[in-house]
Amino acid sequence: MLRVSLLGEQVIADDATGAVLTRSPRSVALVAYLVVHAGLAQPRRLIAGLFWPDSTDAQALTNLRRELHQLRQVLGELPSLAVTGRDLCWRDTPASRVDVREFDVARRAALAADDARGALAHAHAALAAYRGELLPGLADDWVLAARAELDRQCVELCDLICRTPSGDPAAALAAARRRIRLRPLEETGYRTLMRLQADAGDRAGAVSTYHRCASVLERELGVVPAEPTRAALRRLLARPGPEVGRAAAPGLVGRSAELARLGEAWRAAAAGRAGVVLVRGDAGVGKTRLVTEFAGLARAEGAVVATGRCFGSAGQLPLAPVAEWLRTPAVQRAAAGLDPVWRAEVERLLPASPPVAGGHAMVDAWQRLRFFEGLARALTAGQRPVLLVLDNAQWCDEETSAFVTFCLGLVPDAPLLVAATLRDGGAETWLTQLRDDGKLTEVPLRPFDADGTARLGEAVAGRPLSESDRTLLHAATGGFPLYVVEALRTNASPPSGRLAGVLRARLEQPGPAAREVAGLAAAAGRDFTLELLTEASDLDADTVVDAVDELWRRRILREVGGGYDFTHDLLRDAAYQQVSPPRRWLLHRRLAQGIELLHAGDPDAVAAQLAEQYARGGRPDRAVEHYRRAAAVAARTFAHAEAIRLLKEALALVRAQPPSGNRDRAELAVLEALAGPLNAHQGYSSPELQRTLEQSLALAESLDSQDSALTALLELWSSQFVQGRTAQAHASAERALSLIAPGTNPALSGSAHFIVAGSSVSLGRPAEGLRHFELGAERTRGASTWPIGTRPDIHGPAWAAHAHWLLGHDDAAVASSDAAIERARAAGHPYSLTIALAYAGITHQLRHDRPALATAVAELRGLCDRYGFAYYREWALVLGGWARGGAAGLAAAQEGVAHLKAEGAFARMPYWLTLVAELSAPEAARATLDAALAAGEARDDRWWLPEVLRLRAAHDADPGPRLRAAAELARAQGSVALLRRCEADLAVAGPS
Repeated sequence: MLRVSLLGEQVIADDATGAVLTRSPRSVALVAYLVVHAGLAQPRRLIAGLFWPDSTDAQALTNLRRELHQLRQVLGELPSLAVTGRDLCWRDTPASRVDVREFDVARRAALAADDARGALAHAHAALAAYRGELLPGLADDWVLAARAELDRQCVELCDLICRTPSGDPAAALAAARRRIRLRPLEETGYRTLMRLQADAGDRAGAVSTYHRCASVLERELGVVPAEPTRAALRRLLARPGPEVGRAAAPGLVGRSAELARLGEAWRAAAAGRAGVVLVRGDAGVGKTRLVTEFAGLARAEGAVVATGRCFGSAGQLPLAPVAEWLRTPAVQRAAAGLDPVWRAEVERLLPASPPVAGGHAMVDAWQRLRFFEGLARALTAGQRPVLLVLDNAQWCDEETSAFVTFCLGLVPDAPLLVAATLRDGGAETWLTQLRDDGKLTEVPLRPFDADGTARLGEAVAGRPLSESDRTLLHAATGGFPLYVVEALRTNASPPSGRLAGVLRARLEQPGPAAREVAGLAAAAGRDFTLELLTEASDLDADTVVDAVDELWRRRILREVGGGYDFTHDLLRDAAYQQVSPPRRWLLHRRLAQGIELLHAGDPDAVAAQLAEQYARGGRPDRAVEHYRRAAAVAARTFAHAEAIRLLKEALALVRAQPPSGNRDRAELAVLEALAGPLNAHQGYSSPELQRTLEQSLALAESLDSQDSALTALLELWSSQFVQGRTAQAHASAERALSLIAPGTNPALSGSAHFIVAGSSVSLGRPAEGLRHFELGAERTRGASTWPIGTRPDIHGPAWAAHAHWLLGHDDAAVASSDAAIERARAAGHPYSLTIALAYAGITHQLRHDRPALATAVAELRGLCDRYGFAYYREWALVLGGWARGGAAGLAAAQEGVAHLKAEGAFARMPYWLTLVAELSAPEAARATLDAALAAGEARDDRWWLPEVLRLRAAHDADPGPRLRAAAELARAQGSVALLRRCEADLAVAGPS
């Protein structure tokens, strides 16, 4: 049976197996057109004209015939699709299931039902089929018309469910909320939801619904709710008397020049030049107000507008502004049409259900760019220009700034503009690259002059100001809009004090309960809900609801996405300052308990917030637990810098506790969690990573935790080896091997053999190394990863190929290398393939097989560029330079070596320097080979020293002594291949 999904996605699949048959937009749209007109024959000429309006009639009909042929090739003979020489028609048959038809059949049955139970059953079935808008992302006229009609029908069903008694209030509430999403500017939906919430005893939710309604109407239409909606609120608040009005919100005053510059940036972006426009200025100068006005104008022109905010307080998840953008309904509708592979990346940030922990941070970091690409595709999936607002960019987290830069580089010709606000003096390092690339437009915002100050003051006061008041207002406020607005909302006359005093006075205006709730809200520090305030306050629920309503009416609080926030950060700061330190401690603890209770089903979403509240509330044990959870959440979205910050906060709290075994165990757990993000963010050669692993090892040994000690040694080996500390790395490997006992996890024991093998080869013991490679593979057969993060069936044979070659097993070396690549391709894992190709590159170079080396390096370089593998990119530069030769090859090899040194990655440095020497002029070659010898001796990196000595001998007047030394060393190491080279040169040189 065929499954045709047109609502919320565009796909035709086999219903039995789930196999996708086609996602072709044209093919799916053709089927959709016929489905929308099911049962009615559609003339071919009409369809051809609609789908190919720019072609001639004859060409359009030819295109239609070709499309039908391709459709039949994919779908086979489909009974539902009736085709004649004159027209096409879709007929419902048992051979296919179409969500649009299922929706329509259930809708008609609901409207025709004689009893409430039957009507509700059919209505719910129809809504279940309606998973999103018709053909998301398409904007053809016929699609828009059909989409609007289906939306209207869905609203009709929501109304039916809401007005029909059912005994299932949750279903009615869900229908009312869905109606609001479909018709956000219709007050009927809000009134219905308020009634249902009140009937369910959720007075706080009903008041929040009214606040949301009023905010949407003010923002989108510049109007207040109609009398029936206001009357519903009065009934909720038990206010029979005159309505208490909300403080007026003045329109935008002045700023015409700045608004014009924003308009220019928008027109450039809409024309296909993606970029960032930055409004910058001091706090309170009106940056957010200006960008909000600009966003409204863009929305009125048909743009998709999504808003995200950064916060100065801790507790915000990485990429939180990006998550806000992706939750915007218009973005969600367009993103629904993405291929599943990209939707899966979006779900990393917005999981439909709590994600399963797993993965290895050191390796999974390669997926970060694919993750970013998925997010970028989701934001630009529609056919309309997109405006992304980023408020308070001075507090932008590292991952969000990195994503914005990546997104603009990925889709430079997309109709996309990021409009950011930045407080002067805030961090803006991430903007430097955008400025250098010419993608940043800066719009400085200054305080008003005397005339602008007076015009804003009159708009707020609602009356003309006298000349003396105008002069005093500008002198007192300096022309800062926030100061002007808050001062005149505090008093009818111009202020006489500083801004801090004005804000304190503003916060004294509400009643005692509202002031107490304002302090609690300030302690929350970011978006908060009425439900949280009610849970955390010692006031009764009705009092809290009334208090929030008063703060909202006075424009101290504003409604934001179903929750609340202060209208300005400075107001939040002022409210917090008015809470005594002992009281703050109590409020933070209550907020933490409230958040934990309200989010018991999904603590990951609020882990960072919980950690911060518990830390401020004097519960370091609970704070550490949630800091660790928040770090794991951050690592799942590759926000390793944020994971490091969170774990360091946890570490500081643990180390502040009195010494004890429990404290040591807690510290060890945090240090173990910290190693992965440090590795992913800073690399194996990071000194901080090494210190962390050494501390973990010391604690594990003191606690007699064998598995923890073994894991620390495995990871410490990786750090020491990449840094070129070969002897120390081998000592760590042997310590790890000594910890293996009966019952040790096979992955751990196999990893211990692997690291002994790797450092053995580098120490010039290829036979010993090969034996341990084989033991490691044997013990981990069937495992998907080793604790050090790479696949045992790929990394092992890839490296073992070098040992085989050194031992003179040339065919075995090639076979081992090829097997590693074959397994990596079969696994479909880019990082594993990168490792296999990188080690294969060395194998081909050892064999002087330049064609094979060039092929491997070309693919390796592509993977490194695609996924950002810096370490192996340098391998590709050196190996590719050697294969290419000449001046260009030498420059590439030298660049790769320089990058490795800059990264602190000195492993195999004698080998890399030798490749550079082979491309260099004699004098430079001699100096480079001397450096290679010194590096090998200093770092115990001895496997390649026979070759270095052999090549250096060519620059001696008498090469014999050095050649014999090279041969003796190769013989001692058992390096048959290198010994053969030495013996060949000795035969040519003759006796000295």
